[in-house]
Amino acid sequence: MICPLVFVLCVGLLQHTARAVVMDKLADYKMCGDEECSTTLSMATATDDFIAPDCRFLNIKKGQTVYVYSKLVPEEGAGVFWFGSVYSERYVDQMGRTGYFPATVVTEKLQFAMSTVTTATTAGDFVCD
Repeated sequence: MICPLVFVLCVGLLQHTARAVVMDKLADYKMCGDEECSTTLSMATATDDFIAPDCRFLNIKKGQTVYVYSKLVPEEGAGVFWFGSVYSERYVDQMGRTGYFPATVVTEKLQFAMSTVTTATTAGDFVCD
């Protein structure tokens, strides 16, 4: 009797931890290089450190190269956030991670997309694993 109960309890805990958490939306619209937001917009260099306040955001260290995939269209009075990933030989553990960061902590160095498309954000844009 105890063995099946322990099994059910363990499966329940595993199922609960496997779910993603939908966080509040940061904006209703975003600018991308194409309709699917699969094109890199630009490459930037971090001018300051940024510590992520929650799982939607990306930790950035001054001097890192940041690839920008989309730019949120801010509502009046809101901050300007971009979505991207970092690259740096010093911070290899950060490579491959994506998230939002304030546009004010980077300087764009190279534009890849010559035109942009504005599309609505979805709840999936703000999910924490």
